[in-house]
Amino acid sequence: MRTRTLSAPIVWLLSSLLISGCAIAPSPAPEPEPRLDPATFEARIDQLEKNIAQSCKRTDTEQAAAHERRHIELLSELRDAGLTLRHVRSDLERLEQRGDELIVVPAECETEFSDTLANKELVGRAEWIGFPQLGTYLRARLDSGANTSSLSATDITRFERDGEDWVRFKLALSEDDVVVDSVRGEWIERPVERRVRIMQAAGSETRPVVSLLMTLGPIRDVVEFTLNDRSHLNYPVLLGRRFLMDIALIDVAENYLHPRPEFPGGRPASEAAEDEINDQDEEEG
Repeated sequence: MRTRTLSAPIVWLLSSLLISGCAIAPSPAPEPEPRLDPATFEARIDQLEKNIAQSCKRTDTEQAAAHERRHIELLSELRDAGLTLRHVRSDLERLEQRGDELIVVPAECETEFSDTLANKELVGRAEWIGFPQLGTYLRARLDSGANTSSLSATDITRFERDGEDWVRFKLALSEDDVVVDSVRGEWIERPVERRVRIMQAAGSETRPVVSLLMTLGPIRDVVEFTLNDRSHLNYPVLLGRRFLMDIALIDVAENYLHPRPEFPGGRPASEAAEDEINDQDEEEG
């Protein structure tokens, strides 16, 4: 029987395959995680419940201890108050036995704040005002949120007089605005005190400011007004902080605390209530 001899190339190929097979042998697969059996699950749940119960017990104990400490503090304060009261009663009894007269000296209260209030006029959120120079009354809304007061005006025309800046305008009034009829449509001329820039959502605009003598109840003062058309609003006049400062306080629960002023051609003050029936507040942006 003949023995078959392998050639050198075949031996080399077989050796390479054996070596490659060892090199690429797959690594053993990881062991699967043990599954949680029902008994182990129940044990873990029981342990979790015990931990929660112990935590709640510690919290209840701490709260009870805090309440007990506060209770002891209150009892101590109560005993101190009782002891002070007994001393006071003892002193009063000794005074009565000696026949001494007991004089009670009232505590002096600070009066500065009260004096400040007493020097200011109380006004409602809406009031009748008068313009003696124009010869009319108008309804005004008082608003501490506004800085400068405002007067409803239209046909505002700037002109110069004696080298100074003046303005000519008419009162911008709706049909519902109460006014002395002869003033409607009349031209009013006043010097311009200054100009203010008003910022609005649509942009900014510059408005002239004029001064007018104004009355409100016992108040008689020269007030600065910006001029702009308020005919779409409920009140032709808005009184702001510059007017209110140091002279008036607003009671927002009241309206028309002061009588309407009277002017020639106007209606008497006794009929003002009829013009206040349909009065409504307004919101301004």
